[in-house]
Amino acid sequence: MKKVLFVISALTTGGAEKSLVNLLNLFDHSKYKVDLLLFKHEGVFIKQVPKEVNILNIPDTLKYAFKSLDAGGIKKMSSLNSGIRRYLGTFYTRLRYKSDFNRGKQIRWNTFYRSAIKDLPGEYDVAISYMHGEAMYYVADKVNAKKKITWVHNDYDADGFDKELDRPYFEKFNRIVSISDECVKIFNDVFPEFAYKTIYIPNLTSSSLIKKLALDFQPDEYIEVRATDPKKLILLSIGRLNSQKGFDIAIQTAKVMQDQNINFIWYIIGQGELKEKLQEQIIDAKVEKKVVLLGTRENPYPYCYYCDIVIQPSRYEGKSVVLDEAKILAKPIIVSNYDTVKDQIIEGSEGVVVPLEPQRIAEAIIDLSNNPHKLLQLSDYLLKHEYGNEDLIEMYYEHIDY
Repeated sequence: MKKVLFVISALTTGGAEKSLVNLLNLFDHSKYKVDLLLFKHEGVFIKQVPKEVNILNIPDTLKYAFKSLDAGGIKKMSSLNSGIRRYLGTFYTRLRYKSDFNRGKQIRWNTFYRSAIKDLPGEYDVAISYMHGEAMYYVADKVNAKKKITWVHNDYDADGFDKELDRPYFEKFNRIVSISDECVKIFNDVFPEFAYKTIYIPNLTSSSLIKKLALDFQPDEYIEVRATDPKKLILLSIGRLNSQKGFDIAIQTAKVMQDQNINFIWYIIGQGELKEKLQEQIIDAKVEKKVVLLGTRENPYPYCYYCDIVIQPSRYEGKSVVLDEAKILAKPIIVSNYDTVKDQIIEGSEGVVVPLEPQRIAEAIIDLSNNPHKLLQLSDYLLKHEYGNEDLIEMYYEHIDY
């Protein structure tokens, strides 16, 4: 039985995290002994990890590098210089690279973390970093494995990483995986020397499970809205609260629509570093009654199933899990025209693609809301197509076993 290690920072709301949980649930645990290492034991998806997967205890030096320290942790920190390095590294990189988040993490790993964090005990047949960034650096530097695979879930060129710092890390992996043909092309344009080992494997999505979970309940928030104002348009966005997802643009869009007296409410599911800043923006724009940050939801599918339109105002994506799930639930979609969107949405049939501009997004929402026939056409097209792909699990086995 092969020993396989998956590494990811946490299982908070996010497409990569959800994709990994889907994969672990579909995995053949009679053939593989699977360990999962998280930098933080937190996130709404932890409960969805199957019992066959062994979630490792976080090694001390890794724990104090990535987890906030309580009073007890501070006492232990003196013997674990990774705790001290965590504060020094975080303070320095936030000050020096405050507008360059990902590059700051690269510097923090190379300058402060790499020498302080100890190697992971044991040996694996295959070690998989399921996310690019610090999880990849950890697998490259600290894990003993016969074979190493890393995932790049986004448009690499748009992610803001320093390619010269990443090049020696990608060199250490036997396979580099991305989740769409366009993402592979972008990566190979940046690193042509790694094209021979860069492959496309799609995220796995179970349509039967998503449809089942979508009927678990009706969201209380929606019930209240429908009871008081049945004609109010319910919009939904899901994603990490960071710059990539473009929720600042969503708030600006809501302001445009409010000024035109459009009857709507826009819910956003997710958590992230921009929560306070986005809440301040909502207040400044005076759209508190129009835009609601719901935080995380363990089961977001009923929110998707019972909404009117799913909006994704991203600045860039790899291949969005949210869009795949919205398609499975046959929800009308409005999505921004980022570079890789054509890999996932057939314009006019599966959704409406618009420039990432508040006025243009608002116009698209208003147009759909005033055109029930167009809404129905989008839903009907999605209903007639199958977007689940759990059968593609064999592609994962092929590259784990090669």
